[in-house]
Amino acid sequence: MKVFVASLLFALVAAVGVALFLDTIQKPSSTSFTTSGARVSDPGHNLIGPS
Repeated sequence: MKVFVASLLFALVAAVGVALFLDTIQKPSSTSFTTSGARVSDPGHNLIGPS
């Protein structure tokens, strides 16, 4: 039982750690997918822009 609880705790800590790490390195699509041919300068109120 101790091993099971320890594995659950480790999974929780790992999931939170990875989520925080990914949150810091990911960029919104309005800035990630900008090229000279297709630029999203004002995303407005759609699904890709900031709220």
